[in-house]
Amino acid sequence: MSNVAKESSSANDLLKNSTLYREFQAEREEILRHKWIESEKAGRDIGFEHALTDWIIKHRASWRKSRQAAAQN
Repeated sequence: MSNVAKESSSANDLLKNSTLYREFQAEREEILRHKWIESEKAGRDIGFEHALTDWIIKHRASWRKSRQAAAQN
């Protein structure tokens, strides 16, 4: 493996193991779940941007609090 490939692999491993990246991934999954649920209710695809905005307004604060509480236990 070349040095560039090793550095790239190492950087990817560091990113995937970072707390910030894991939180981003978890939040993204929640937004996608919200998008699916709300799209089913609407009978059409509401789109990621609408789902993102709606989730942030309605659910983000409580989701973060529950994540923080779970991490402390």
